[in-house]
Amino acid sequence: MGRAAEPPSMTDGFARRHVRSLTAVLSVASLALVIAVVRGFVPASAVPHAPDAVLQALPTVNAVLSAAAIVTITVGWRAIRNGEIERHKRAMGTSTLLFVAFLGFYLYRIVVEGTTGFGGPEAVYTYVYLPILVVHMALAMVSIPLVYYALLLAGTHDVSEIPATNHATVGRVAASLWLVSFALGIVVYLLLYVLY
Repeated sequence: MGRAAEPPSMTDGFARRHVRSLTAVLSVASLALVIAVVRGFVPASAVPHAPDAVLQALPTVNAVLSAAAIVTITVGWRAIRNGEIERHKRAMGTSTLLFVAFLGFYLYRIVVEGTTGFGGPEAVYTYVYLPILVVHMALAMVSIPLVYYALLLAGTHDVSEIPATNHATVGRVAASLWLVSFALGIVVYLLLYVLY
């Protein structure tokens, strides 16, 4: 009796042939979800309501997740510079999971409670908070397709094939933007929940 044929892996299938298309679809879907939540199109009744203590803790949890992501992105960046491919993969995979957790908690809190208004002085709002928030959000949105693209390239190619792709170039840009976005997110947290 012959061996059963194994299903195709990501390195020889549909995903490999359509990395750009998948990046576009995933990016549009992700950004549409974020915009729908922020614009209030997802009703609070669509999700279970967590206890108030949990809701109040989420901004701090997200600040911790952001700090952890800064560490894991930095570890991943250093690992690949030192040729430590497996460590790089683990660190960047962890960074992605931290981002997904951050985004999930962030969107959940917005659906349940709405956005948090800035409570500090108008001058700080106009000249400090708002510019930092806008740059943070813009970098996060630009990072999404870059991260998807880098992850899809890594997931659909063998390690020996990666140097022939744009993974390293796109990954450097994505990691840089991600780092700045996470750092600015922590500044936003401090301005909203600690200083004012």
